[in-house]
Amino acid sequence: MTLSLLSAVSVAAAHAAPDLVNPLVSQRADPQVTLAADGYYYFTATVPEYDRIELRRARTLGELGQAEAKVVWRRHQEGPMSANIWAPELHRVDGKWYLYFTAGRADAPFDVRLYVLENAGANPLEGEWTERGQLKTGWESFALDATSFEVKGQRYLAWAQRPPAATRHMTAVYIAKMDSPLSIAGPAVLLTTPTYAWEKVKFDVNEAPAVMVKHGRVFMTYSASATDANYATGMLTAKEGANLLDAAAWAKSPTPVFASSAANGQYGPGHNAFTTTPDGKTDILLYHARNYRDIVGDPLRDPNRHTRAQAIAWRSDGTPDFGVPVADKQP
Repeated sequence: MTLSLLSAVSVAAAHAAPDLVNPLVSQRADPQVTLAADGYYYFTATVPEYDRIELRRARTLGELGQAEAKVVWRRHQEGPMSANIWAPELHRVDGKWYLYFTAGRADAPFDVRLYVLENAGANPLEGEWTERGQLKTGWESFALDATSFEVKGQRYLAWAQRPPAATRHMTAVYIAKMDSPLSIAGPAVLLTTPTYAWEKVKFDVNEAPAVMVKHGRVFMTYSASATDANYATGMLTAKEGANLLDAAAWAKSPTPVFASSAANGQYGPGHNAFTTTPDGKTDILLYHARNYRDIVGDPLRDPNRHTRAQAIAWRSDGTPDFGVPVADKQP
C-alpha cells in the first residue's frame, strides 16, 4: 500500500471515529489509557488531591467517565511516596502489570522521583500491587512523567528530569533502554530541552513524553510551559529503524503541534496519551485541558483539568495532524 493511500485510509478512519463526548472524564489530568488484549480500555490519571492512584476500565472510551474508579494504591504518610502523586501510567510487560508514577515527600513535596508498582494478576483492578521502589535514572534530581514503549523488540523508558548541570529549575526529556520493567540499561540520553519561546512561558518545561509508532516513524509528543493556558504540545520524530538513543536521529517540530483554542473554549491541552479504536483502525489522542483561560491561584491547585479525546488525522506525508482541541459538548 502506498503512503498516500495509507494516509487516505487513516484519514477516512479518523472521520469514522466514534462520537466521543468531551470531557471524557472530569477532573482527571495527565490521562493514560491501555487497550488490553481482553478488549478493555484501562484508564488512569492524576487525581486532584494528588494522594492516590486509581484505575478504571470500560469496553469503550466513552464509558470511562461512568466506570467505577478503583483505588489501587495510596500515598505514604511520610518519607518517599508521601506527596504529589502524579502522572500514573499502566503498562503490561512480560505478563505483568506495571504502574509508573511520580511522587515526592511530605517534607519536600516537589522533590519528586519516579516509582514503580507491580501486579502479576490478569486484571490490574484486582490482585496485589507491590511497591518495587524508585526507578533510578542515573542521577538524583526533580524527575517525573515516565512512559514505557517498545520499538522493534526493544523496550525504552522516556521521562522528564532536571539536567544534572542545570543552573536553574527546568525539565528536559530523556530516553534510555530498559533491561527490565524496573530499570534502565546504560546512560540516559537527552532528547529535548526548552529552546523555543513557546516552551518557556513562565517556566522552562519539556515534560510528559508519549509515544506512537506509525508509518515507519516514532512520534514522541511532550508538553511545554506552565500548566495554565500556555501549556502546549510539541513533538519529536525519528525513523523507526534509527538509533533512538542518538539525539541526532530525532527532529524537533519548531512550533506546537497541539495548543489552546479560544474559539473552542479549550485551554492548556497537553500531557497526552495515544490509543486506538478497538478495531485498531482509528488513532485516538487523549489529553487534558480546561474550558476556561483564567485561573485563580496556583494552576496546580485548580482541579478542572479534564480528560478529553479526539481522533487523529494523518497527512499525506505520514505525519499526524492533531488539529485543535475540539469544543465540549453535552451527551
